[in-house]
Amino acid sequence: MASLTNSEARHEVVKRLRRVEGQLRGVIRMIEEGENCLAVAQQMTAARKALDSVFAKMIVCYLEQELGEAVSGDTQRERTFEDVGKLLKKIG
Repeated sequence: MASLTNSEARHEVVKRLRRVEGQLRGVIRMIEEGENCLAVAQQMTAARKALDSVFAKMIVCYLEQELGEAVSGDTQRERTFEDVGKLLKKIG
């Protein structure tokens, strides 16, 4: 993930957040229509996982911004950031 100064990275984050927003609207609609609690909970879980994924990307973005210059020249840098992102996704 590139920092949010990169327009492609910024677009990807906004796209993911809009998807989460749509999922949450769907959850609200389901509740308003009296849907089954299990179905609502399943949709909420999907939205939460999607939001957790974006959060993990933001943590990696922060690390890239703050540590990127400090470890520039390190050939493992990109792989390390990817590994941290994967780990964060597993934790969340």
